[in-house]
Amino acid sequence: MNSTLLLHSLAYSCLAMALSSACIGKGFTWDTKALSAAPRVFPCNEVVPQGVKALYYNMLDTPELRAKDQQNSDVQAIYYEGTPFKGKSTRVFAWVGVPKNAKNAPGIVLVHGGGGTAFESWVRLWNARGYAAIAMDNCGCLPLGTYGSWPRHEWAGPFSYESSFTQINLPQSEQWPYHSVANIMLANSLLRSMPGVDNKNIGITGISWGGYLTCIASGADKRFKYSVPVYGCGFLADNSVWKDQLTALGAENTKLWTSLDDPSVYLPKAKMAMLWVDGTNDFAYPMDSVQKSYRLPEGKKTLCIRINMPHGHGGAGELPAEILAFADANSRKGLPLTTIKTTGSKVGLAWVTFQSSSAVKEAVLCYTTDAGHWPDKKWQSIPADIKATKAIARIPANTRVYYFNLTDERGLLVSSEHVEL
Repeated sequence: MNSTLLLHSLAYSCLAMALSSACIGKGFTWDTKALSAAPRVFPCNEVVPQGVKALYYNMLDTPELRAKDQQNSDVQAIYYEGTPFKGKSTRVFAWVGVPKNAKNAPGIVLVHGGGGTAFESWVRLWNARGYAAIAMDNCGCLPLGTYGSWPRHEWAGPFSYESSFTQINLPQSEQWPYHSVANIMLANSLLRSMPGVDNKNIGITGISWGGYLTCIASGADKRFKYSVPVYGCGFLADNSVWKDQLTALGAENTKLWTSLDDPSVYLPKAKMAMLWVDGTNDFAYPMDSVQKSYRLPEGKKTLCIRINMPHGHGGAGELPAEILAFADANSRKGLPLTTIKTTGSKVGLAWVTFQSSSAVKEAVLCYTTDAGHWPDKKWQSIPADIKATKAIARIPANTRVYYFNLTDERGLLVSSEHVEL
């Protein structure tokens, strides 16, 4: 265990017991002052770092990244103190790593999705890129065993994901989304307290349910410099893979869940730059709910919507190059992604105007002629003409929905908002 990390943990004061019940319609209420203090840290002897040779997912898939990991990464398995649960203290398992000899390194908080846990490889991936990183488990589990069957530890809080649908009448301190976002805020506080980390330069990204939590945390924790929800969004009762489950709760409980647990309650409070990564046919978070969500925050939004993007951990959600580029642009003066400036259409033609620090080499109009269930739509694309800072394409006959994808000379893709006809 890193002695410096333990010393820094002593500054953390115990959190208060359960906060007062949430105010309906205004979401959960977190004690942001308490959660902004670095939590106490404890060794986790049950879990041993595996390094490059035994990763759950081999995301260090280039010789360059492997070399950087072996030379620079110093990942530790820890517990940190969480918020109380049913009158008892909790601990949160996490992998945390700061590049060796780092001075003022940017940082990132990594939030896993459904069936996942804290992944050592994800932290190592970002360490190899020069970032300090922390990945916590939000279900009271340890990264042992097999995917989706991680063992729970003795200091666990509530469990998990869909169980939030049946926890809505419990005190907020006993509900999984409340605890998970508190865990994220504490992870942010811990990372900010560590030597070699730029405490004003920390972002967040999360995958699937982790993207859902990232949306909530973006409104709850204003310290994040930028935010990247992958797949996750709000408006789950309007349209999502969980719509039927929410409807089955009955109108009153669905309304209650939405008022407390849905990211749409928190996103209007998010002021940081946000990159929204999703696929046209995502089974869990469809494009209409994603669009309603990305229109809520006050900060600048960038979209990256690929046709048939796979859903999951293991590379699909972690490795899109746009995520690192977006982080670099917001934390260490890297070239920004292309900005969509305006969109329009007239007499069967559609266009976007854009601004880019890296020349746009390809523009396509993505479209579908299908109606009905979003995950079942068949998408196609046709080339668009690029004229200076404008891309123009003719809208194919019978198109129901369309949007533009622009790719710059670095191979990085950004999307316009989709338009329903």
